[in-house]
Amino acid sequence: MRSRTGVFVGQFLFAALCLSTGPIFLVLGYAAWHDGAGWGLAVSAAGAVVTVMIPVSAAGTTRQIYTRITRRDRVKGGGGAYGDDTFVMLAPRSAPGPTGARLVRADVLEASLVRYSPEGEATFTTHYGNYAPAEFTPVIRMRLRVHTVDQADGADGCAGFEVTDEWRVPPLCLSAITAGRLVVLVDPVGPEGSGKVDVQWPRSTLLAGTRTCRVIDLEGRLTDVTRRPGRQLAQMRISREVGGVEMVGDTIDLRRLDAETAARYAALAARARACPEDRAPVTEPGEEARLLVDELPGEEGGFGHVGRGWSRRGGRLVRARFLEMRGRTTFQDHGPVLDTVLRIRPADGTRPFDVARRLTVPMNYLVVLHHTREVVLSVSPNGRSYDIDWSRTNLLAGVTTATVIAPDGREIPVPRRSDTLWPLMNLLASHAVSNPSPVLDLRKRRTGPVVGAVMDVLLDRGLTRTDHRA
Repeated sequence: MRSRTGVFVGQFLFAALCLSTGPIFLVLGYAAWHDGAGWGLAVSAAGAVVTVMIPVSAAGTTRQIYTRITRRDRVKGGGGAYGDDTFVMLAPRSAPGPTGARLVRADVLEASLVRYSPEGEATFTTHYGNYAPAEFTPVIRMRLRVHTVDQADGADGCAGFEVTDEWRVPPLCLSAITAGRLVVLVDPVGPEGSGKVDVQWPRSTLLAGTRTCRVIDLEGRLTDVTRRPGRQLAQMRISREVGGVEMVGDTIDLRRLDAETAARYAALAARARACPEDRAPVTEPGEEARLLVDELPGEEGGFGHVGRGWSRRGGRLVRARFLEMRGRTTFQDHGPVLDTVLRIRPADGTRPFDVARRLTVPMNYLVVLHHTREVVLSVSPNGRSYDIDWSRTNLLAGVTTATVIAPDGREIPVPRRSDTLWPLMNLLASHAVSNPSPVLDLRKRRTGPVVGAVMDVLLDRGLTRTDHRA
């Protein structure tokens, strides 16, 4: 991973090349003014303005590329607006669909990438008036099983039909595919209602459990309905019929709704209390047939690079958690630029704090967002700045599978999102052992100082048994 200084130097040279007319006009204008030409001062001033833009532009672009969090990013007032288990997402709206279309659940059986080929290279591209431009929206081919009967209707919830088609998927909503639960609108065509199928992407992230969802009833009681697909579908149908229901963060407050809509929500809540619904799994069976992490861009997961000076002076790794993501109209090839809020838990055990930061979030991380919203940060030795490490983050999030090669040559796979990964990362960081790849080979000479400790960690978690499988 390049240092911040290295990123700035590269951007400075690029900006200097693009704005090279500034220094030229500055010198020529000054020479002309020195020779008595009246227009020389104006030309020199214009050149000075363009020249000043070179470091300003380089600094701004570096801040976008190099994801450092400092004190100025802290949320004013100390944060605390969201609970630790809250995740709010503001994604692009889906088309409302035909009036007579029915809102139902669809399960993703298979998914594969068809096309994602933006031409912006590593630059930032901003589109005005188009929230999800086609060139930055991946086209995914999916085989869906569309339900035409719900469990709430007294059936087994599996009646329906299959459909295979290609859909444009907003990057923020990719995790709904991995989770395997979508919300679709089906045109009432044919005896089974098996007409055109339109996916409702923001609603799908709710049904998938990526976005948290809570309801405050008329008596002020708070109920978590995250991953309660039956109740959520019923709520979505009510919302669609009345033209939309406002969510404050991730919460629907019935006391803010009109009396008729609130009464319908209250009746739904009463039925849910009488017949409680089991919480759906984080991901439906068959995730391997729809996991797109290897097909979409983003940094490969790894145990991470470590600077010797950073480690020796007391640099540490800490974890943060996304509380909020808001879509914008700026994109990079490997992910959208989002306005985010993170909650950072300092390594010294002091009180967590929230930061607001504009970040480019890798596409392969967004694919597994329903599994985890955690991020790995490297803290400066003085504790004043935090750098997001996407390589370690993606390994911890399960984008990449980790493997440890023991001194005797045995390959020990570490399951995705295993709690073994975090102590191994910290162990390597504290001993200044860099290992950018997801394969930690303990036969290498540079890993000598940590061989015993790594094997102890694996032994404590039962991963050194020869019969272990990931």
